[in-house]
Amino acid sequence: MSDGLFEMGSTPSGPTGAGGSLSSADHANAPLAVRMRPRTLDELVGQPQLRAPGSPLHQVIEAERSLSLLLWGPPGTGKTTIAAIVSGQTDRSFVEVSAVSAGVKEVRAAIDAARAQLVATGRETVLFVDEVHRFSKAQQDALLPGVENRWVTLIAATTENPSFSVVSPLLSRSLLLRLQSLTDDDIRDVLRRALTDERGLAGAFEIDDDALEHLVRLAGGDARRSLTYLEAAAGAATSAGVATIDLGTAETAADVAAVRYDRDGDQHYDVISAFIKSVRGSDADAALHYLARMLEAGEDPRFVARRLMILASEDIGLADPTALTTAVAAAQTVQLIGMPEAQLTLAHATIALAVAPKSNAVTTAIGAAVADVRAGRIGQVPPHLRDAHYAGAKKLGHGEGYRYAHDHPFGIAEQQYLPDELAETAYYEPKEIGAEAAIRERWERVRRILRGG
Repeated sequence: MSDGLFEMGSTPSGPTGAGGSLSSADHANAPLAVRMRPRTLDELVGQPQLRAPGSPLHQVIEAERSLSLLLWGPPGTGKTTIAAIVSGQTDRSFVEVSAVSAGVKEVRAAIDAARAQLVATGRETVLFVDEVHRFSKAQQDALLPGVENRWVTLIAATTENPSFSVVSPLLSRSLLLRLQSLTDDDIRDVLRRALTDERGLAGAFEIDDDALEHLVRLAGGDARRSLTYLEAAAGAATSAGVATIDLGTAETAADVAAVRYDRDGDQHYDVISAFIKSVRGSDADAALHYLARMLEAGEDPRFVARRLMILASEDIGLADPTALTTAVAAAQTVQLIGMPEAQLTLAHATIALAVAPKSNAVTTAIGAAVADVRAGRIGQVPPHLRDAHYAGAKKLGHGEGYRYAHDHPFGIAEQQYLPDELAETAYYEPKEIGAEAAIRERWERVRRILRGG
């Protein structure tokens, strides 16, 4: 094969490799993340929805069905591992295509070779494409004949939303499997297994609880990263002539100080509270400090993004109508790219919202409206606003006297919209801040027209 392809068969011990080529040898000098790669679905950590009996993965492995799979998820969640398990537990040839170096020619060559082998020997081929989103449309199109005719079992992995990064014909011919970020408990299981497993550190080291928690936080849901840090910490302990990995050793090995932050305790609530209040108070410097503390401690970036979306409406509202758009775009971007790159997006949104003009008029308005409803101030919908489209509605007076807004100057008709009990109620009171100042001026004019003032 060319430099863009790698071919291997199944082996008794299963394939290995971590985060890149699956060709890494399973030997004592291989990285810990390589040696600890799960060999079966039972050893796979996390992703219970993919390991359930009858799932597409079980069908591909146990029934050896020719299903093409698109694996979508953040780094370190097991995409490459799943491809390795499929190759190791089935009697199929395994070919890896590099999305970085392979072109259309190499893709077609791999499929032609798989087809020839299938015809000659009946042996199927698993074609693994890592980072398929890096393929051009022409390269992805070159995969279609092999997938459509089932000359290969395609397993394509991506960290980006396939709806945007994978061509529709390939997407429609493949099963999309969504991989979720590993939980802290998942990462702890990975680390503890590596400490005791013969393929890992084989019981040569113990680890203090605070050191273990430090490595869990640094991993950020990435199993491969957690094992890389553990291996570095074990190396530091060996150099120091000790058999226990303490917090100091873990900090030295990872070159990152442990941030005192408990995601289920006071620090979690105190820091996020300080973060929100700093953004609300327009102190971008303080907001960035608390953002950095959360991210360095391993806080879920999606949690931070959700809080920014809430703040955009609660504390900014129409003083800057773009604030919510910015927050939503940040949340979507965080979901698509993950850490560590997502810290740039969160910083972008944090600064934008911190320096934006502030208004809680939206919050006050909906609060007052909800309070009236809960207090029973509801009233009947005015007859002219009621649905008049069903038989008999006009006999009840529904819709009678309704004034169509577009038939009037400025698209506004003098007309009562609130129930009689609330006819003069004012909920939304814009502030003279930012873009809301212009909204206030217009809203006052509109309200006067509506109410005949």
